[in-house]
Amino acid sequence: MDEAGGNGNDSRSVVSTRTMEAVVAALLFLFGATFVYQSYRLGFGWATEGPQSGFFPFYVSLIICLGSLVVFVNALRGKAGRSDEAFVEHGQLKKVLQVLIPAAVYVLGVQLIGIYVASAVYVALFMRFLGNYSWVKSVLIAVIIIVAFFFMFEVWFQVPLYKGVWDLTGWTGY
Repeated sequence: MDEAGGNGNDSRSVVSTRTMEAVVAALLFLFGATFVYQSYRLGFGWATEGPQSGFFPFYVSLIICLGSLVVFVNALRGKAGRSDEAFVEHGQLKKVLQVLIPAAVYVLGVQLIGIYVASAVYVALFMRFLGNYSWVKSVLIAVIIIVAFFFMFEVWFQVPLYKGVWDLTGWTGY
């Protein structure tokens, strides 16, 4: 077994550390450059009453840009010494995506069908496919948890949570 918990077939590299360092450095540079520009627009100098509103963000963003540029150049030149090292292997990426993709779908589900229904579906599917529980146990536990949260927030604390564009809990009267 490899570190990812696979059978050895999943140990092939998806992306190198060098590539990821370059990509992250480029993204951080763009982030910093955006703030440098906005700080410049606000004014980054020293006025008679003290620093202008963009003074500190400008210089912090400038440092971020310079640091990102150094990391980017070093990544391209292979200076970090681990240019061929795997950043993530296939098996590891598969496990991350097994959690990340359902979480992204869950966020969309909350927007459409509300937090209660989306959470019940999310918990049940997570238990079934990642926890390998039976459908009966997965659905039963998901419903018990969400009904408990519904009563806790909506009835006892009287704090309504988002019900979504398509309110599937409207029949409850809350």
